[in-house]
Amino acid sequence: MSRGAGKGPKGGPRGPKGGGGGGGRGKGQPRNPRKAGGGRGGPPRGRGRDGQRGTTPLRDGDGNRAKGGSLGGDQVEGRHAVRELLLAGTRRTREVVLAGDLDPAPILDEIIDLADEAKVTITEMSRAKFESMTRTEGSQGVMAMAQPLQPTELEDLLQPDFDGTPPFLLLLDSITDPGNLGAILRTAECSGVTGIVLPRHRAAHITPTVAKSAAGAIEHLRMALVGGLPAAMTTMKKHGIWTVGLDAGGERSIHDLPVASEPVGLVLGAEGSGLSRLVRERCDTVASIPMAGVLDSLNVSAAAAVACYEVARLRSS
Repeated sequence: MSRGAGKGPKGGPRGPKGGGGGGGRGKGQPRNPRKAGGGRGGPPRGRGRDGQRGTTPLRDGDGNRAKGGSLGGDQVEGRHAVRELLLAGTRRTREVVLAGDLDPAPILDEIIDLADEAKVTITEMSRAKFESMTRTEGSQGVMAMAQPLQPTELEDLLQPDFDGTPPFLLLLDSITDPGNLGAILRTAECSGVTGIVLPRHRAAHITPTVAKSAAGAIEHLRMALVGGLPAAMTTMKKHGIWTVGLDAGGERSIHDLPVASEPVGLVLGAEGSGLSRLVRERCDTVASIPMAGVLDSLNVSAAAAVACYEVARLRSS
């Protein structure tokens, strides 16, 4: 399908699309009736054995959700994050909101096309009103309101992936900076991590800043909320999953990790303080990233990128 057909000039009404109903819409007016809808069809990414893709559990006939509360993620800002939300179709998008002074761009045309296909309301409003609703810096004039992300049960993350791939988990010990969490989630999705384990308390969850920094990764990652990481790590050990802490004082190099090809969970500590005492004690081993410069540590999101891709490399070889 061609992109951008029928789009008017900046500030003008958008014409009919695909022979549909005519007439433009004014600022603040909805484009479509608000209905539930998913994204486009296409080859699935990261789909589980039950057909699930992303973090939203499949529901039974009564619409029951997984236990443990919501991860957040109901407000998504940024062009790439909103595009991936619509493209993934793992949860219902209620509305897409656009600032009314946007210059034409192919990604905006694609967002509008995807929303039209899913019968999602599109609303344009003045820049001032739009900015009053946003919660991130640099929202790029695009945001969406969606069904909150629902967590996956921890036990579901401990099983092999649908294609037999052993679990490759990332456990985040009190990561509180939303920008770092978003960057970590983006790296995790790109490097083949099969699940994320987050503490329910004293940690960042999926805020608009996290969603924007993750650039759509939240739509494809399964995430579990747990009461505490030490207890979760004990459960993981019972399921035969090795836990590897990442710390500057680790006894082995991340490049020499014999358990990488096994079911494994990387454990990352909080910014500054690193791994908490109880979490470190429960790790099967603690690994470090060799440092050749003057500085003795990396930002936690950079460390996550190095460690995730090193495990991915060791697994592939």
